[in-house]
Amino acid sequence: MKRFHVHVHVEDLAQSIAFYSKLFAEQPTRSESDYAKWMLDDPRINFAISTRGGTPGVDHLGFQTDSEEELAELKARADAADMLIADSGETTCCYARSEKHWVTDPQGVAWEHFHTLADIPVFSEKTASPAAAEPNACCTPTVRGKPIGIPVAADRSSCC
Repeated sequence: MKRFHVHVHVEDLAQSIAFYSKLFAEQPTRSESDYAKWMLDDPRINFAISTRGGTPGVDHLGFQTDSEEELAELKARADAADMLIADSGETTCCYARSEKHWVTDPQGVAWEHFHTLADIPVFSEKTASPAAAEPNACCTPTVRGKPIGIPVAADRSSCC
């Protein structure tokens, strides 16, 4: 079963944690100095906020999958819809190691499709794995999906 994902950039993390904790009637599942996340079951959503970003507001949307098969299904749907897919592979971001890819809707809204593999103690690591030689694609400026040419992470560091 998939979980809807929303990532919002906020200016004041403590104020936002207090607000969303009251709104959701529960404390964050994970809280760091620059990031907080609620894994809600009703509605089933992974709602994250962070101070890592540009203009306050919705940073990106997405779907978190429970399995590699669901992630492959989302990728096949994007491919069938003739969408440009930016495949990050295994990467780290938002205190987690994940397998992910990105697409962008016609309005330029970035959609992240990911399967979380493990929690990590830092926001992101320089490489996706010890064997990887490339910098983490998650936090590297990139172009995601359609329309062609919209830089998604070039001027901000939120990437998950």
